[in-house]
Amino acid sequence: MKKLLLALFFVVTFFALETVPASAVVNDMVKVGLRYGSSAMFSANLENAVGSGYEFGYYDDSRTFTSLGWTEETAISMTASGAIYMDGSGNYSSSVPAGGYRSLGSWRVQLEGFSSYDEALSRARSEGGWPAWADWAYVVRLGGFDSQGEAESAAERLGGRAVRASSTGVTVTRTRSADVLFEFDCGGVLALGVRPSGQETATWFRGYQYAGGFEYPRVTGGNLNVVNVLHVEDYVKGVIPYEMGGDWPLAALEAQAVCARTYVFGHSKHLSGSGFDVCGGTDCQVYNGRGSGAASPTAASDQAVTNTAGQCIYYNGALVQDAVYHASDGGATEDGANVWGTDTGYLKGKLDPYEAQTSVPNNQYTVTYTAAELGWILDQKGYSVGTLQNAYVSEYTPTGNVKQVTFVGTGGTKTVTGDTCRTIFYSSTYHKSVSSLRFDINGRQGGQSVSSGGLVVNGSTPLPALDGVSVISGSGTLSTLTGNSASVISASGTAVVSASGGGQPAAPTGSSGSFTITGTGNGHNVGMSQYGAKAMAELGHSYREILEFYYTNITIA
Repeated sequence: MKKLLLALFFVVTFFALETVPASAVVNDMVKVGLRYGSSAMFSANLENAVGSGYEFGYYDDSRTFTSLGWTEETAISMTASGAIYMDGSGNYSSSVPAGGYRSLGSWRVQLEGFSSYDEALSRARSEGGWPAWADWAYVVRLGGFDSQGEAESAAERLGGRAVRASSTGVTVTRTRSADVLFEFDCGGVLALGVRPSGQETATWFRGYQYAGGFEYPRVTGGNLNVVNVLHVEDYVKGVIPYEMGGDWPLAALEAQAVCARTYVFGHSKHLSGSGFDVCGGTDCQVYNGRGSGAASPTAASDQAVTNTAGQCIYYNGALVQDAVYHASDGGATEDGANVWGTDTGYLKGKLDPYEAQTSVPNNQYTVTYTAAELGWILDQKGYSVGTLQNAYVSEYTPTGNVKQVTFVGTGGTKTVTGDTCRTIFYSSTYHKSVSSLRFDINGRQGGQSVSSGGLVVNGSTPLPALDGVSVISGSGTLSTLTGNSASVISASGTAVVSASGGGQPAAPTGSSGSFTITGTGNGHNVGMSQYGAKAMAELGHSYREILEFYYTNITIA
């Protein structure tokens, strides 16, 4: 019987693992894009925070680092190879800066036939050049000439050949100097990798300390992407305190750790085009490594990662692809299908009785647009309706979040749905935005004024039905209502309340000079409310209970 049980366990385990989609994370190593696209850099500096010196090399397909060389310098700069200019402050640029400058020309003399880095380094020092790894071989380069003729004359004298720095090369210098330490160019097939020397290391980059190493994919002829390459658990430690307060209750931090880990294993949204798994900003999840000063991981946030090491969220045996979360839901989360158009079994909206049990900063908001402002915003986003006459919420979801917003103007009517109901109001020109999907316009719910009758959530949003509503007692006990009325105890005694009813009332008529949007919450309302997680933790719930409340029918393993 024991053998049979073991065999069954193996088969079940095998098929469970087979259902997990392949992740971009390889061997538990994750690549995080710190600078890329429009933020790619001509030159990027590193400085040892812990450790001393660096290794040069590359990360192979298994994300194992292959070392090609080393330096004892503690402050180095990686710069796009070619003509490099330096101003009086030691800053590098691809064109002549104002004032005095020193330059490294794009032409070099290349000496070949070296079998090791040490051999190339020894010859480079004797000739006043630097070692390089070019086309999968050690060479020595020197000179930095401005013209091919100068390079050819020097090459004839030294017994080498003239080469020009290519559009895929990367030059490593001692920071704020023209002293070249290493050059790397494999035609763009491999990207330069740089790893700090030492067992426990941390490296400064752009004001933050980072664990692990770095990679510099270079778009042909363009600037360098800067990618942090590190173990996934170190990555999660660099997410938690920036997505959630590092001093929050441990259970909330543990829930966030599981979400962050699941997210990076389930996503590969940037890998194919930019050479990394996830970005370090809000487009993915905020990642600032080991931080800087007070803005750093805490003992509690690190402990949360350790306590949940390796754990992710699964649905029907498969790794969850969208372990999404938001700051606060304002009273109810929302179905992913109503926000993004895709029905995901574990992203189901529900009324949230917990969030109101804790202090949520800026949880209520009011923003007013003139008709001219909102009309202009619609024009810019391709939703022109001519002169705007009206704007109203034309449909709410069963949990009371906005599902549709309709705009009426002299040129016609446009209705938007899902998350566009929130994002369409954003304007960098007017510095205005709508924070969540839980709001009304001009005090109207679905085109009708909010009345004082019925039951409302967070003081403004009426419930369309009571059946299935979750309620929480003062002791933190959660229960579910049945039927469409309930007794409540208020300051004036016991009263019977009912929901305000659903439906889609007719739109208000007539034009308005302005539109005031009042709402609660912050974010897209899908998945885990971070402040709701904080409230649940304060009430004594575990991280598993938090995740099982905000995600439907999931397992954690």
